[in-house]
Amino acid sequence: MATGGDGDNGGAAAVGAPKKKQRVGSNSRLSSTLAVNDSFSEGNPAESHHKPPAIRRSSSQSMFPVASSSTACRFNDPATGDVILSLCLDRQSSPFDCLEVPSESSSLATLEQPVTQIYLHSRVLRRSKYFAALLSDRWQQRNETSSSNYAESSHKINRFHLVVPATTESISHHLTVLKLLYSDDLLSSLDSVSTALNLLPIALELLFEDCIKACVKFLEAVPWSEDEEKKILNLIPFLSEEESKELVARVSPSKNDSSEEMLHGLILAAIHNHSNMAFAKAFVAKLLRDFSSRESARRVLDTAFDKILCVVKQSLEEYSSPVFTGDQNETEAIQRLNLHTAMINGKHLLWLMDRMIELRVADTAVKVWSQQTSFTGDLQRALRDDAWSNIVPSLPSVLLRCTCRLANAVAAGNILADRQVRMDLVRDWLPVLITCKDSVSPMGPNHKSLYLELEETFLRIISTLPISDAQELLQQCLSFSTRSIDDCPHLVAAFTTWFRRANRPQKPDRRKEVDVAFLLLKTYLKQNSLSIFWNEHFQLCTEWHKTIQQAMHQNGSIHQTAQGYIRSRLNETNQ
Repeated sequence: MATGGDGDNGGAAAVGAPKKKQRVGSNSRLSSTLAVNDSFSEGNPAESHHKPPAIRRSSSQSMFPVASSSTACRFNDPATGDVILSLCLDRQSSPFDCLEVPSESSSLATLEQPVTQIYLHSRVLRRSKYFAALLSDRWQQRNETSSSNYAESSHKINRFHLVVPATTESISHHLTVLKLLYSDDLLSSLDSVSTALNLLPIALELLFEDCIKACVKFLEAVPWSEDEEKKILNLIPFLSEEESKELVARVSPSKNDSSEEMLHGLILAAIHNHSNMAFAKAFVAKLLRDFSSRESARRVLDTAFDKILCVVKQSLEEYSSPVFTGDQNETEAIQRLNLHTAMINGKHLLWLMDRMIELRVADTAVKVWSQQTSFTGDLQRALRDDAWSNIVPSLPSVLLRCTCRLANAVAAGNILADRQVRMDLVRDWLPVLITCKDSVSPMGPNHKSLYLELEETFLRIISTLPISDAQELLQQCLSFSTRSIDDCPHLVAAFTTWFRRANRPQKPDRRKEVDVAFLLLKTYLKQNSLSIFWNEHFQLCTEWHKTIQQAMHQNGSIHQTAQGYIRSRLNETNQ
């Protein structure tokens, strides 16, 4: 806010920003500023209260020449200054407050605050479009016209009061900006982000374009803290589109899927390109947990899963069904490469599955993994060839661990898979487990524990299926049996459960009998020429149907119950 005084008190002018933010070239930040210009000569003041013309920021270039350092003008020089500027604190305002003409009481209260008075030069102040407007010939002529006490003089002094927000070091920051009006090297005065952030709002208030340009250029080139970034985001709307272009590009994504692109790129880099793969994978896993939404993580991981699974399947297909001919050594080298490719990407698949299960987004992966009849067939053919055991002996365990991870999540309810998905998962991968048990010799302790865990998980999933589906799959699980029945309690428990369910006495389904009784009711009514009654009282007949259904459980002869009930209800209706 700005205040103006009478007589010797002079006038006041305040700068600030309106509540509406304007970012285009047309700028009216200070068009409503109250300006008071006391022009006096030899003690004869000329007082007036007028608003300066609307000030518009058309570009970030200064319209006025830079004052040379060699000039005779010096900051706060009483001997040569032709402008006296008084800075006073406004306890009720803050930077960029909307400016309004103050009341008489608020004006007096403002003038009571401590005042800092400095001597400036009008030709230097014209670097600020705000002061240029106040000092313009048009403004001076309006003052001269409205002043009855104005006296012509060769030495005219302009006196302004500038009300500044009562914030920490507000006076100091305003003085710094005013000093920069006398400098032609503004960037050398900016030594930190905090300095630029303190000066930029004031430069925007005073429309000091050179200072605005210097502050923005400095902010573009240096890193910010989180708090500093928040302040810059608040200032960006007050800059023109051209001025803020680099700042906006730094803090706002150019497209909506930038985060997903970044996460996808990080996953591929951690898997394929990083030398320290374990640490890189651990870091990417943390980023997925902390910075991705569930749906974003699902899309990113599903995409990576599909790509890597395709590589594994293609490698095993080329190994199990080679289509090339040539030198035997070359053929063996290609086959060896195919197995290594399948092995490496199998490990990547296992890591991706762990991330999916951890984030509870493995639904699609389970469905895809359960539809791999061709892939599991190629894998079984590869395992029947002894060559793989000398090249990639851990390949079977890697792929079975992938299956085990997903199967455990399904059995535990972390992934809610449909009945068909659960059945296909066991049907496709159970033969692979059986082939591994038959092909891997000798069986190490790690393999044995993996096979046992997967057997137990498959049996738990089978227990969730209908009896007919479970019967089909359990017959394939006989290979889980061992020399001693006591060593395979999981298999014994599975068959015990199945036989208990299969031998449970069936309850008679009497719903068909109820339907017959209802049909009998309809026929009886028609035979007795009561079709109209049937059509008009269908709802009543439907209620009779429900009553017969309830009576069915209390009487062994459903037809006898129906006929008796029909007679009783018809008698009631006829009455």
